[in-house]
Amino acid sequence: MKHWRLQDVAWDRFDPARVDPEVVPLVKAAAMVERNGTDYATYLRRVFHDDPDFSAAADNWAVEEVQHGDALGRWAGLADPGWDYEGCFARYRDGYRINLEADSSIRGSRTGELIARCMVETGTSSYYTALAEASSEPVLIQVCRLIAADEYRHFKLFYDHMRRYLARERISFVQRLRIAAGRVGESEDDELAFAFHCSNEPEGVAYAHERCIAGYMARAMAFYRFGHIERAMGMTFKAVGLKPRGRLSDVSAQLFWRLLQRRQKRFAETYAALRPANTPPDRLAA
Repeated sequence: MKHWRLQDVAWDRFDPARVDPEVVPLVKAAAMVERNGTDYATYLRRVFHDDPDFSAAADNWAVEEVQHGDALGRWAGLADPGWDYEGCFARYRDGYRINLEADSSIRGSRTGELIARCMVETGTSSYYTALAEASSEPVLIQVCRLIAADEYRHFKLFYDHMRRYLARERISFVQRLRIAAGRVGESEDDELAFAFHCSNEPEGVAYAHERCIAGYMARAMAFYRFGHIERAMGMTFKAVGLKPRGRLSDVSAQLFWRLLQRRQKRFAETYAALRPANTPPDRLAA
């Protein structure tokens, strides 16, 4: 069941003077990934084929994910009236597909699959919170806050089911930690990079992972503040079975924050060097 609808957003409050040009490419790319939620629901239904309660929950989750994509796409269309949301998404769907034929989790267990989903929701909840707090455009603030709240509820959904499966499968702490860390690393795979390409680069420009992931990550990482990382670390610790608050969580957040700052600078340098010649200049390439 949706907690909000597109018509609940105050679209008439959109203020073009308050749009940060560096946010627009991120919103466009995020719209692609969120809109693709139906494929992930299909995958999850196959993995949990004999669990009707979770399958129903996955279907409801996908409906909300698609709405996130449509809300972000609508906002991006206001910020850039010439942008073709549907056309860009069609390009994305043509070029990026997950394996919909899998009949078991690529994580090795259902518990592992749910831990991975918890990590995704941890990242998205923190990310949309960061965008909302960095923005002064009122409609984007509202949309990002609504999405961030949904993503936090999704974390709880997957966490509760993960606990249920952990009681049966009893995978070790080391396995849980490895799955969580691995899913964090996957944030730099083709899913986001290709979404950035399809939603921001002209059709005549060939896709290049290194350039596109740098273009996305350099912008996205710049909007995080330490409080977002601290909160995300607590959610991560909870997902793998550690105490979400305490000395270890605090130290881990500090280390991750420093790593993120270094990587943001490297991504910005990479994108400045690789940015296509026929794309407009931006602050990253200045």
